[in-house]
Amino acid sequence: QVQLVESGGGLVQAGGSLRLSCAASGVTFASYAMGWLRPAPGKARAFVAAINWSGGSIYYPDSGKGRFTISRNNAKNTMYLQMNSLQDEHPAVYYCAVKKVNITASKAANYDDWGQGTQVTVSS
Repeated sequence: QVQLVESGGGLVQAGGSLRLSCAASGVTFASYAMGWLRPAPGKARAFVAAINWSGGSIYYPDSGKGRFTISRNNAKNTMYLQMNSLQDEHPAVYYCAVKKVNITASKAANYDDWGQGTQVTVSS
């Protein structure tokens, strides 16, 4: 059974930083792409960042470029999201997910397994 456990969320002041982690078990972590997603108004979940199995290919939506950095450590079965310059538009529950099929990472429906999420709150 696939288990994804997010951590690292919390309360941060505007302009601050957080590093989210996603620890995976029950899956051949190094074989699959992974992503971070968050709720979005009017749709299921919005794509925040994705990384292929090796870490050699990374994807961001245009809105996330420059502030967020995704990475992974396959030896530790863990994925990370470094979030810098957090602002009012960033608070949300951030979910990590595994994508087992080689299709676009930008759609939430293309992910197969999900964690429970970690809350990010930004105070102004």
